[in-house]
Amino acid sequence: MSVEEFIIAVYCLVDDIMNELLNSKSLRQRGFNPALTDSEMIAMELVAEFQGIDTDKGAWEYFCNHWRALFPNIGSRANFAKHAANLWNMKQQIQKVLAGRMGAFTDLLHISDGFPVPVCHFRRANFSQVFAGEATYGYCASKGETYYGFKGNVLINSDGIITGITLSQAHIDERESLWDLVDGIHGMIIADKGLIGSEYQNELREYSGIDLQTAVRSNMEDKRGKHFSKWLTSTRRLVETVIGQLTERFQIEKVRARKLWYLTNRVARKVLAHTVCAYINKKMGNPPLQFELLVKS
Repeated sequence: MSVEEFIIAVYCLVDDIMNELLNSKSLRQRGFNPALTDSEMIAMELVAEFQGIDTDKGAWEYFCNHWRALFPNIGSRANFAKHAANLWNMKQQIQKVLAGRMGAFTDLLHISDGFPVPVCHFRRANFSQVFAGEATYGYCASKGETYYGFKGNVLINSDGIITGITLSQAHIDERESLWDLVDGIHGMIIADKGLIGSEYQNELREYSGIDLQTAVRSNMEDKRGKHFSKWLTSTRRLVETVIGQLTERFQIEKVRARKLWYLTNRVARKVLAHTVCAYINKKMGNPPLQFELLVKS
């Protein structure tokens, strides 16, 4: 499809789900509705994210310069940013609806992994005032480096559809973060070596019936057999693909915010953008994660 067709498809999808969620009720308890509708606002954010534009300023300029005919009520840049941030919860609700439509929550196989979200370069950490008192030091094993900021944890199903994401202080153990992702999830969860431990696995099984499986360390014997170990490793690559998309196309590791409210909105819209792209791909008969098939150059 063309870029214009993609914009229209995203808008129609968002508008339909918002109408379903609101059920003819107003999102605002008082005051006037903005000239730019909430559906238009969210659609613009998602299209901008798909295009690799991950700032409010960049999104506003893109639609002002190229698509004002589709969005004549776009308004000022300041109002655009505030309007977008105020819709963070609605974006989370829409994402859950879409993931549910794709059967992501009823899937019996999920995969979890974490990723760093540094708020500044490590050398500037001692002097940085960005998220002071909220950001902490953490270690990223995959990159082999210490960083200052937050830690993201994502849970996906076997198709790569995101079913949950958390953002915690960088020093928080992934074992704690996983508890926030497993409500309503059943079956097996594959995770990395950081979640090794029979006591933790048993606790998770008793609480939610989840079978947590991880790779073993090089100095450990894997009693599950070579075939299971190879399957585990190959299956876990899917979450690495999803995190790669979140960090490269949607730039989720770049904070670009000074308040948790704005950071929450940024994460929500990136996760929703990823889910919307997967949903439209599936409707078109494409593999859900091959986003390059969505729009013809």
